[in-house]
Amino acid sequence: MAGASALAGVASTGLTSALARAGDRITGRREATRSEVIAREGMAATSQPLATLAALDILRAGGTAVDAAIAANAVLGVVEPVGCGIGGDLFAIVWEQSSGRLYGLNGSGRSPAALDLKTLRERLAKEKLEAIPAHGPLPVSVPGCVDGWFALHGRFGRKTMREILAPAIGYAKDGFPVSELIAHYWKLNAASLSRFESFKQTFMPGGNTPQKGEIFKNPGLAGTYGRLAADGPGPFYRGDLAEAIAAHVQAQGGYLSREDLAAHGSTWVKPVRFNYRGYDLWELPPNGQGIAAQQILGILEGFDLRAMGFGSEAYLHHLIEAKKIAFEDRAKFYADPAFNEIPVGGLISEAYLAERRKLIGKKAAKRIEAGNPALERGDTTYLCTADAEGNMVSLIQSNYRGMGSGMVPPGLGFGLQDRGQLFALEDGHFNVYAPSKRPFHTIIPAFVTREGKALMSFGVMGGAAQPQMHAQVMVNLIDFDMGLQEAGDAARMLHLGSSQPTGEAMLDGGTVYLESAIGADVRRALARRGHRIEDRVGGYGGYQAVWRNHEHGIWIGASESRKDGLALGW
Repeated sequence: MAGASALAGVASTGLTSALARAGDRITGRREATRSEVIAREGMAATSQPLATLAALDILRAGGTAVDAAIAANAVLGVVEPVGCGIGGDLFAIVWEQSSGRLYGLNGSGRSPAALDLKTLRERLAKEKLEAIPAHGPLPVSVPGCVDGWFALHGRFGRKTMREILAPAIGYAKDGFPVSELIAHYWKLNAASLSRFESFKQTFMPGGNTPQKGEIFKNPGLAGTYGRLAADGPGPFYRGDLAEAIAAHVQAQGGYLSREDLAAHGSTWVKPVRFNYRGYDLWELPPNGQGIAAQQILGILEGFDLRAMGFGSEAYLHHLIEAKKIAFEDRAKFYADPAFNEIPVGGLISEAYLAERRKLIGKKAAKRIEAGNPALERGDTTYLCTADAEGNMVSLIQSNYRGMGSGMVPPGLGFGLQDRGQLFALEDGHFNVYAPSKRPFHTIIPAFVTREGKALMSFGVMGGAAQPQMHAQVMVNLIDFDMGLQEAGDAARMLHLGSSQPTGEAMLDGGTVYLESAIGADVRRALARRGHRIEDRVGGYGGYQAVWRNHEHGIWIGASESRKDGLALGW
């Protein structure tokens, strides 16, 4: 991050909105909607202010960055059930300052052991479905969040879980005012989930979803959190809570069992490093999609993006094509490594990416084949925290599609995820459905180091948008010299329609969506290259970041304007 962007050549970028004009920002940070947050002792950035405040209170009381992250995630499960909750999965990257090491945690759950591929296909055929549905009992996999919390806390925690979960229990019991964007998505999700009676009882008391500013209480979730605070994860995976979860899913025609829950465990994994122009971007290995961001950056590294200019037609064309190329490999190779040997090293190797880079031409590609890398060994919510000792956490947690499957165990206050929808049904596919298998995952935390020092924890929630946005944030920081807030607020590109790990193939080049600050001249130029450009409101992700300034010994935090969130430090 070299400082404020040079303002020369602004006209060539095609950015036309008032927010994108340099004259509107006295600091020259023309893409930023607000200033960064700067503090000395600690920092938290989440997608909802009450969660950020809970994390900050834990830090001020002497808790670690992990304590604060769990507290924030628990509050988000109360106040932002449209994106996360203990019925979903969790991934995290932790920087431990004392050892100078990064630790990765894969807290994702597996498919039911009693459901095999043959039975699943028969069930889908009987219900006249061609793919695993988004809602109902079939896409439910084991929820890994709770075990993830306790795995992180057992290794890096200091405060008790009673202290950590107290803010969330208070909001669930006494109520909280629903914030604007969350109220919008709550209503949107309820349109497809209200057919499930237990969902309605929990999330639509009185028959309606809460409006902006309305006080909402979730006594069932307060009770569940209280059990976790008092008794740990045992009841959730091996006790009465597990029994209630399994019984509800099976009563709805699903296969998740108490034995599936008892067999679950999080996995400590080694984060994957990729160097982009001197900065090390760390992502977690598959079954997540983090290395797609590294592949995109590796392809882009062969081009002079700075000379092209932010928001330019040339830059966006190269970005879109790099994304398409990376996502073909994502569709073929990204899956549970317990079932296939994933060529992670080959996919991000310099030689392989140099070959893949040659696929970018002057026109938009309609179809791309996955590569042949060598086998080398070597909706969602995102939050990040940092403490006074220099520890940092990058954590992401999700129900998958909005409020998940619609399966809400009565009285427990949370819904179960529908992550199992992301399995393929094709024989021989790396991501083909199998019993006790982790599905392909979209949620990815990220971390950046330089010369062995921790620099940034960051993430961008939003399904397939995530690796695209990770790459764009990195390019904004490094190639376009943006500040931390500016790099997240800057207008984004979203490409949809690539081949998928569920088996769909891109045959028409997909569709490009551009935020409104990208001007009409750039849109027309991209269309002339063969890109299909369409408008879209929302879906461009939600960014949070914490940066360590080693020169001054301070923290810098950012939380973008696309969410209800907030960064706070002390």
